[in-house]
Amino acid sequence: MTSLRTFVSSRLRTGPVRRVIQPLRDFLATEAASGVLLVVASAAAMAWANSPWKGSYEALWSSEISLRVAGHALALDLRHWVNDGLMTLFFFVVGLEIKREVSVGELKDPRRAALPAIAALGGMVVPALMFVAVNVGGSGVRGWGIPMATDIAMALGVLALIGSRVHPSLKLFLLALAIVDDIGAIVVIAVFYSKGINVTMLLASVALIAAVLVAKTLGVSSVGAYVVLGMLLWFTVHEAGVHATIAGVILGLLAPTRAIVAAHQVDEAVLADVSSYSAASETVRMARQSVSVVEWLEHRLHPWTSYAIVPIFAFANAGISISSSAVKAAVSSRITLGVILGLVIGKTVGITAASWVAVRTRVAILPDGLTWASIMGVASLAGIGFTVSLFVAGLAYDDAALDAQAKLGILAATVVAALLGTLALRFGSLPAHDEV
Repeated sequence: MTSLRTFVSSRLRTGPVRRVIQPLRDFLATEAASGVLLVVASAAAMAWANSPWKGSYEALWSSEISLRVAGHALALDLRHWVNDGLMTLFFFVVGLEIKREVSVGELKDPRRAALPAIAALGGMVVPALMFVAVNVGGSGVRGWGIPMATDIAMALGVLALIGSRVHPSLKLFLLALAIVDDIGAIVVIAVFYSKGINVTMLLASVALIAAVLVAKTLGVSSVGAYVVLGMLLWFTVHEAGVHATIAGVILGLLAPTRAIVAAHQVDEAVLADVSSYSAASETVRMARQSVSVVEWLEHRLHPWTSYAIVPIFAFANAGISISSSAVKAAVSSRITLGVILGLVIGKTVGITAASWVAVRTRVAILPDGLTWASIMGVASLAGIGFTVSLFVAGLAYDDAALDAQAKLGILAATVVAALLGTLALRFGSLPAHDEV
């Protein structure tokens, strides 16, 4: 209850500027800390997959779980339940953050949004083109979406390790860039990595989205109602052939950004009263009504997705067997080469060049405190594609050998991009003292 009261009262006391900055600080802190868990989970998966008990690793994630609802059966292995099910909640939080940033955050002001948006576009197009150039005519060309991604948790984790040499504006730039990058990844997954569309189920999905909109219009505030609609939407989207995680993004984008009750209408004395059950219940009710649904859901769900779901995803997908034959195949693989070149060089060149063109043509401005060396450093860190890159690799390749080659490329690119970004930021950035 203390956490709840602190969360709300901090937003009521400190005015409109704080209401924008505080959620951003919470988001950055959570993502940076979760990067450590992501690395630990990945290392544990790698260790298990290369241990004498490696057979049990694959046996675990290949075990099938079946769900039957109203005569419809859905049978997926455990890895797909994680990738298609749990990751829907991750993408739901991504949708919430996109909605908040576009509505009241860094992407609301077109002038401020222009630079990271254009930079992100360059950081998606150039890596994809480099991958295609390396793999054109080969069986691996379908993986062109793999090097387009940026893992914000790992990238922010590296920034946190660098410390005071990172200017606060650089963190905002990276966050805004990663959000636009997420939008691009969502579009790519929905359009290019969905399979045979079932029109009936697609229409059912549209009807459920309409039902959510109607419920919002009528002022329905029951969480249970939206959970039921959300679960049905996930099922219909999955059965429609569109990747099920898109349901999470859609629901996140539909969440309201306005509070039911304005902050000045809330009596802080009432919020501070938890002397009885009824007073505590009133505190909870007022707390939830005095902040937007988007901000409330992010506050509640973001720690779960960052500290539990994403590490579980990494544990399920990063277990790559690094045998001599696998390494030999990866060294000569155009897929591995395309992923490494796309993430390490394509991201750096694409983001830096697009930023330079945007500033040079006066379409965007370079934020105070940033240098071109620091922009290049962030561009290198954006080559840490890990989570979403692994996700797209699993969608792109049904062949286990091709998938392994892509994942080895992602792991190698992650290490190289982190090192290059760290060096560029440590030796190319001026010290900064104000924290976001």
